[in-house]
Amino acid sequence: MLKRAAFLCAFGSAVTVLFSITASQVLLGLALAALLLSRAKLRLPPMWLPLALFLTATILSLLTSGSPHEGLPQLRKLFVFATLLVVFSTFRGLADAKRLALWWTAAGAVAAAWGLVQFFQKLWYAQRAGRSFYEFYVAERITGPMSHWMTFSGQLMIVLLVTAALVLFSPWPRGRRLWLWLGLAAAGLSAAALVLGMTRGAWLGAAAGLLYLVWRWKPRLLLAVPILLVAGFLLAPSPVRTRLVSMVRPSGQLDSNQHRIVCWRTGWEMIRAHPWLGLGPEIVHRDFLKYVPAGIPRPLPEGWYGHLHSIYVHYAAERGVPALLFLLWMFAKILVDFWRAPRDRFFLHGAIAVVIAVMIEGAFELNLGDSEVLAMFLAVVACGYLTLEEPAA
Repeated sequence: MLKRAAFLCAFGSAVTVLFSITASQVLLGLALAALLLSRAKLRLPPMWLPLALFLTATILSLLTSGSPHEGLPQLRKLFVFATLLVVFSTFRGLADAKRLALWWTAAGAVAAAWGLVQFFQKLWYAQRAGRSFYEFYVAERITGPMSHWMTFSGQLMIVLLVTAALVLFSPWPRGRRLWLWLGLAAAGLSAAALVLGMTRGAWLGAAAGLLYLVWRWKPRLLLAVPILLVAGFLLAPSPVRTRLVSMVRPSGQLDSNQHRIVCWRTGWEMIRAHPWLGLGPEIVHRDFLKYVPAGIPRPLPEGWYGHLHSIYVHYAAERGVPALLFLLWMFAKILVDFWRAPRDRFFLHGAIAVVIAVMIEGAFELNLGDSEVLAMFLAVVACGYLTLEEPAA
């Protein structure tokens, strides 16, 4: 009974994270308590060692930072990593992984529809105010049920890739073809909200993940990708085209290109000064101005300087180069394990696509610093490893 309760709470935590981090973490706590009280065997997937070393490096960085009290929010955030434990210990292989994919598909469609309503509201507000929509929108984009557009886009990226893997690779019996069309419709909603969210890092991550899925499904279709990209660019709304072009030709300080370069250059100075254990959790924001290179003109470009807008730069600066290497080891371990497995199971395709997407988006954003995105990533990894344990058909 307690183990069943632990599973239901773990499943609920993984689904509700698309709408409320509070509800998700309450359910995660209940799942962990029920699991411990049930005395069921606690299990972790094979990538636990690099993850454990990353978390150890985080704690050592906190203890040696000189201001450990300032890093306590990051210590509390370690609770999110319990997602890996409870999902891997309570889910039952591919069947539960598929249920989670279906629920994410449905919940993601609802969240995406929420975001699309917000988009048209913002479009109306901009027109009413007589302002350029792009200038009005870029600083206040759609967030769906979340508090920030980066979190929303990161979640939609994961949902879209899991849904695409479900549609492309999961067998659909003749009597259930309706579910296939519903999956396609849900994927369309998630894709539309992701595009209109205008978060470029999530665009790049989703594009890379989708390219992988198409390559595994029908490689010849990759030949059509350049044509589709050109057609998509020409047919896209003007603000979307402007945002795409901003990757190489930004609109002054409105786009965050220069701001990110300042963050990365400053992060490099932090890494040079503290290569082994970093500045310590939550210290990057406090000491940012101390490390800005002298050659960067003041005032700094407009933007958020609370983190370094890259998991690779930020974790190396905050927690040390060894912590970053442990994180990269974890990514590599997951990809190698999933790649070597029989690839006739849809969730493995989706999991590989998600890891690729998170790694690429992470080059431009601290995506795993968002508890919501981190929880979904860990759930995907746990379900991927559970799929590996399925006996061969």
